[in-house]
Amino acid sequence: MAMLVEQPRPRVIRDHPHAGWFAVATVCFGAFMGQLDASIVTLTFPALQHEFGQPLAAVEWVSLAYLLGLVGLLAAAGRLADAAGRKLMYIWGFGVFTAASVACGLAPGLGWLIGFRVVQAVGAAMLQANSVALVVNSVPAARRRSALGVQAAAQALGLALGPALGGLLVSSVGWRWVFLVNLPVGVLGLVAGRFLLPRTRQRTALGRFDTAGLVLLAVGSTALLLALSGVSGLRLPGWVAALLVLIAVASVVAFRRRERRAASPLVDLDVLRPAAVSLGLLGALCGYLVLFGPLALFPQTLGTHGAAGLVLTCLPAGFGVAAVGASWLLPRRLGSRGRAVLGSALCVVGCGVLPVAPGVPGLVGPLLLLVGFGLGVFIPANNSSIMGAIPERMSATGGGLVNMARGLGTALGVALVTLSLHVCGGVTGRSVDLALFGMALVALIAGVTGLAVTTPRSGQE
Repeated sequence: MAMLVEQPRPRVIRDHPHAGWFAVATVCFGAFMGQLDASIVTLTFPALQHEFGQPLAAVEWVSLAYLLGLVGLLAAAGRLADAAGRKLMYIWGFGVFTAASVACGLAPGLGWLIGFRVVQAVGAAMLQANSVALVVNSVPAARRRSALGVQAAAQALGLALGPALGGLLVSSVGWRWVFLVNLPVGVLGLVAGRFLLPRTRQRTALGRFDTAGLVLLAVGSTALLLALSGVSGLRLPGWVAALLVLIAVASVVAFRRRERRAASPLVDLDVLRPAAVSLGLLGALCGYLVLFGPLALFPQTLGTHGAAGLVLTCLPAGFGVAAVGASWLLPRRLGSRGRAVLGSALCVVGCGVLPVAPGVPGLVGPLLLLVGFGLGVFIPANNSSIMGAIPERMSATGGGLVNMARGLGTALGVALVTLSLHVCGGVTGRSVDLALFGMALVALIAGVTGLAVTTPRSGQE
């Protein structure tokens, strides 16, 4: 059963002085592919609306079904990885994600596509729950923030290529190739994971798996986003949307109570006790809402052809420059808290000014670059603070929570845009302003949570 056991790295890799950075580079494959998929899929919405004759509120479930599966499974995947092995879970996640991507590209209808996206989310959860943990456990603490910045840069590269590549693929060979493009990257990731990732050294016994907690978490997140879709144009009676809100609230309350009493909880709520973790997770949610909101909004306002894809690329390009270069561009005395507050302030300014030029690519591009730069400063500092406050033996659980917050933020970013367009009767100046001012408000909330960010422990840059 070699496929169920973590295999050791070759000795020449294990003993290499840069072995930790080899592992970081491997994790970047998954980070790149996940964000390429996330940003490229929003470019398919107009084509899917046309091909299947469905409103945006229905087509958006190509993204939301994936994000719901991701949010619902990340905590469970992290918990399993801490027990079974992070390398093992990561490699299996790559395999499932890649196979499901091919299935999405061959889907015969919208329902099939949404179903395959859920399977794709299973693989993505196995990948993402372990990515942050593998990074922080592969490099010395003094290099943690830099390593997380490199991972964020890989995410940014995937995001940056998504709009341009997505627009090119959709307009030339069709939307199916948006999913098939994951195949070569997935194969490379599988090979790299086998030979470059370290085996798990510290584990946490699984005990009795918290199935009830998993169900409650999945039901709550699904009900919340279904309710948002119901008020955003999805054909649901008003009483159904109201019932879904009640189900979401009841599920959250029941989940909290369940996790307090469970012998082996899905999420140990004591992990959330430090402000650096609880408020940091809220900040992560806000950060990714601001990151993905424009990627859902501007394909609707600018289209998906020509300059539009290049304009959208400005957002992840700024994110990548800051994620990699912040250590050199910003003074070292500006700690994680200062970086988090500075980054969120730049996002507030960018989103607050964008409403004056929502349809002028020459102005939108630089402002999206500013927003992306702010997020590239904020997110690595915020993530480093969260992981620094979580014990190493639970690092995959912590990484799962970080990525769960990211997935929920991404889903809410798409939902916010859809709701704004629906409330104001389509793509109008008012709907675009409403969405952008909402993002500015969320960025301001991220700045407030940034005050809870802690300075990394001694020597950590």
